Amino acid sequence: MHKIILFVTLVVCVSCNNQEEGDLLKQEPYSALTDSIASNPSNPELYYRRGTLLFQENQKALAEADIRKAWNLNPQEKYGLSLTTILKNKHTDSAIVFLEDAIKRMPESIALHVGLARGYQQKEMYDEAIKIIDYILEQFPGQLDALTIKSEILGEQNKNEESLLYLEKAYSLAPSDPDLAYDLAYEYAMGRNEKVLLLTDSLVKARASNIEKAYFTRGLYYSNIGNATEALRLYNDAIKANYNFNDAYLEKGIILFRQKKFEDAQRNFEVGLRVAPANALFFFWLAKSQEARGFIGEAKANYQSAYALDKDLVDARQAAEKLR
Repeated sequence: MHKIILFVTLVVCVSCNNQEEGDLLKQEPYSALTDSIASNPSNPELYYRRGTLLFQENQKALAEADIRKAWNLNPQEKYGLSLTTILKNKHTDSAIVFLEDAIKRMPESIALHVGLARGYQQKEMYDEAIKIIDYILEQFPGQLDALTIKSEILGEQNKNEESLLYLEKAYSLAPSDPDLAYDLAYEYAMGRNEKVLLLTDSLVKARASNIEKAYFTRGLYYSNIGNATEALRLYNDAIKANYNFNDAYLEKGIILFRQKKFEDAQRNFEVGLRVAPANALFFFWLAKSQEARGFIGEAKANYQSAYALDKDLVDARQAAEKLR
């Protein structure tokens, strides 16, 4: 008896949900497309357009159904990419399963291959990702997405010299792309490569977007080679260019702390927290500065705040436990 009641309840719930979804699709802004679909149910573009509207309104389940219907009626790259975006929001595995099938149906689509390589990369399935990337580069040696993904994967595998070569090639093909320029500058800075100076100087002279990144990256280079004075000057320039640039506050404060300028470091991290009040690292370094100055109660509270915001900050939890 209980099983029968449960089954009936489930049927009623499903029926209610279907009714609610059907009612939604009859409302604006979907009603016109719903009417068109009723008149022409084999037109994939109508499903795609309604699915796009549904996704914009956060109706993800209905959006997935519509865009999947469009794809099944007529596999097109834009349908596949849109469906991939929706599936990635659910789970990376769902997107990978779809893309593995999609490239069989559209083997000529580079964008779908790139999407699958990205999925493998996120799952740390590096061999599978590299196989796809190499396949793309054999056909199109200058494909920017493939070059940057291969650079990223090699970097994640600590093959830094090879990673840099692919990033340099990508930049040589698109020197006006500021994101590529900043990525390359960062790698130069972290590798203590003085090429960062010429590259960031060109970005400053060109008044590139996000100019604070140019100053900051130069600062990282000087910090890495031990020139704290120049690094601090450049971090200050980055903050002047963008008062809300968190990374500059963080790196500036760490230098001040290591110079044992604990009061200055504390003030810097306090400003950083006004800019980014949920930044766990600011709480952590503020606590270290306070502890160094003997403000034990405040330091413990801020260590605890840092760990509460980021459970990976085990050092913060351990530091708080040591303070009495």
